[in-house]
Amino acid sequence: METTDIFLALIFGCVGFGYFMYGRRKQNIVARYCGIAMILYPYLASSTWEMLAVGVGLMVVPRFVEL
Repeated sequence: METTDIFLALIFGCVGFGYFMYGRRKQNIVARYCGIAMILYPYLASSTWEMLAVGVGLMVVPRFVEL
């Protein structure tokens, strides 16, 4: 694992934790599940660009999807 991968995993994990806490407090199920996905997906990503693309995509989803 490279330094960039570790740094991105840390950043997206922290943002995911924030999304999870926000979704739990506001009863927003989309933000909650996106937060959980952001915490877990860096372990499954195989490349830096994949990690970056999925992370940015998951950060945008709660902005446009509302249940």
